[in-house]
Amino acid sequence: MTTLAIFLQLLLFIIPLALGLNHPTCDLTNTQDQGSTLKIFHIDSPCSPFKSSSSLSWEARVLKTLAQDQARLQYLTSLVAGRSVIPVASGRQMLQSATYIVKAKIGTPAQTLLLAMDTSSDVAWLPCSGCVGCPSTTAFSPAKSTTYKNVSCSAPQCKQVPNPTCGSSACSFNLTYGSSSIAANLSQDTIRLAADPIEAFTFGCVNKVAGGGTIPPPQGLLGLGRGPLSLMTQAQSLYQSTFSYCLPSFRSLAFSGSLRLGPTSQPLRLKYTPLLRNPRRSSLYYVNLLAIRVGNKVVDLPQEAIAFNPTTGAGTIFDSGTVYTRLAKSVYEAVRDEFRRRVKPRNAVVTSLGGFDTCYSGQVTVPAITFMFKGVNMTMPADNLMLHSTAGSTSCLAIAVAPENVNSVVNVIASMQQQNHRVLIDVPNGRIGLAREVCS
Repeated sequence: MTTLAIFLQLLLFIIPLALGLNHPTCDLTNTQDQGSTLKIFHIDSPCSPFKSSSSLSWEARVLKTLAQDQARLQYLTSLVAGRSVIPVASGRQMLQSATYIVKAKIGTPAQTLLLAMDTSSDVAWLPCSGCVGCPSTTAFSPAKSTTYKNVSCSAPQCKQVPNPTCGSSACSFNLTYGSSSIAANLSQDTIRLAADPIEAFTFGCVNKVAGGGTIPPPQGLLGLGRGPLSLMTQAQSLYQSTFSYCLPSFRSLAFSGSLRLGPTSQPLRLKYTPLLRNPRRSSLYYVNLLAIRVGNKVVDLPQEAIAFNPTTGAGTIFDSGTVYTRLAKSVYEAVRDEFRRRVKPRNAVVTSLGGFDTCYSGQVTVPAITFMFKGVNMTMPADNLMLHSTAGSTSCLAIAVAPENVNSVVNVIASMQQQNHRVLIDVPNGRIGLAREVCS
C-alpha cells in the first residue's frame, strides 16, 4: 500500500472521530459499564444524544448557562429544614439543564435510559411512556416491565411527595412551577447501575407536563444527595453511602469520566478533608473552606463569608449540577481583584459578559486558583478557570458572584472547576477525598 493510500485511510478514520461520528463509544447502548462503575459523559460532548442543535452564538450559550445556573442556585438556597423531600426535581431545579449523564437500566426486561447525575438532589424521576408534553423520545414503559409497581398511599414514601393524591390506592402527585406543572406516579422497579441490580427502587414516573413554562430536560434524574429517597439512601446496604466521580470536559469525545459506587475499588491516593452536614440544608455535601490562593498569594478574605454556619445554612458545597463556581460577593471580589493583578500582559483590557466581569480579548496568561481546605488543596489551572470563545479570541474567568437575595449565601464549587479531579464522598467516615485525575 502506498504512503498516499495509507494517509487517505487514516483520514477516513480520523475525521469521523473528530466529528463524533461512527465512533464505537458514541453508541451509548454499547458502552459497557463494569462492576459498580458507570461511565459519565457531558451533555454537550460530541457523542451526546442531547447535544444542542441550536445555532446560538458562543456568547448566547454562555449567557443561557449563567441563567440556568442562577435558577439552580436559587433552588440550592431554598433547601431548608422542614420542607418535604420530593421524588422529582423541584421546579427551579427542573428548569436548569442537566450537565453530566450516566446510563441506567430500568425494569424487567431492562430498558436503557440516560439519567442526569446530581449530587445535590435526593430523588430520581423518569419520563414514562404516554407522557403528555414530555420532551423525551425515549421513555420508560411500565407496561413492559414485570417488576414495576405503583407505590401505595399507605407507604411511607408517599408522605415525602408534595400534595399526594390517591387514585385506585396508588400514590400520585402534581408539582407546579411558574406557569408549568408536572404530574407523576410514585413508582418502584428494579434499577441496574453497571452490574448492580437494586430492587424496588422508588422514583417518580412522570406522565404529564403542562403549561407554557420551560419543560423539563429530556433525560431522567438520578439523585446522589443525602435524603431518604436518594440512591445513596435507598441502596445504603450496597454502596454504604460512598461514591466518587471524575467529571470530563464537554470537549471529551469518549465516555471517559466515571462514577464509582460503593467503598470498593476507590482510588487510594487521595487527600481528605472533613465532610460536614448542615442541618439547615441536610442534603448537600459541605466542606470547610479555609482560604483561597491566587498564584502564590493567599487572598485576604472575610472569614464570615466562607465560614460553615449550621444555624443559617451558610458554607461551601461541592455540586455537580451547577456549571460555574459561585462565591459570596466579598470573597469573589477579593479573588477576582488578585486574579486580575496577576494576568499577563499586565495591560490586558478587562471586559464583561453577563455575570462574568473578568473577560479578555486576545491571548492572556492566567494564574492558578487554589481552594484550601483542612488536609487538602484543590488547585485549578487555566483549563478549569477560563471559558474560551469558539474562535478563541475571547476568554472569561468562569467564576461569578453567588446570589445575594437569600438568607444565607452558599459558596458552590461547581462542575467546570471540578473537571479532571476525582471527588470521593465518604459519608460513613465523614470525609471528602480529592485528587487530580485526567478523565477527559
